[in-house]
Amino acid sequence: MLAIGLVLNTLGIGLFCWAIFALAVYALPFFVALSIGMTALQTGTGVVAALLIGTAGGALTLVLGQIAVAVTRSLALRIAIATTFAVPAAVAGYHVVFALSPIGVPSLAWREVFACLGAVCIGLTSWMRLFVLAETRPFEPGGVVESPT
Repeated sequence: MLAIGLVLNTLGIGLFCWAIFALAVYALPFFVALSIGMTALQTGTGVVAALLIGTAGGALTLVLGQIAVAVTRSLALRIAIATTFAVPAAVAGYHVVFALSPIGVPSLAWREVFACLGAVCIGLTSWMRLFVLAETRPFEPGGVVESPT
């Protein structure tokens, strides 16, 4: 029974860590969606309308960010856009790791160290995933890409 508990705990923690890394790209769109939805709710729209407006705002933020990274040829601008997405992910990563660290780390100093390392790892993951999701392709007039052969 103890072995089953250990295996299930390990799988649960692994699944949670996978979800954190998979959802890190969506931290900025989530924050934008939450802000827009709360603003819409406070201005008098209904709950359903606020949810729809917030969801549309978050989806638009993600799509525009990916399009901007894919279309922009300037490396500095692409880095700035990716950093805009990575900073909220790093903040969310810091708070998640700091909240989970008391499970195995009693020292506050080591909790801070692990939280900072978690922020860096999750921020870099978000930064790289934005580049992977928005892959640049050569643009040729007429929609035909010439092969080098």
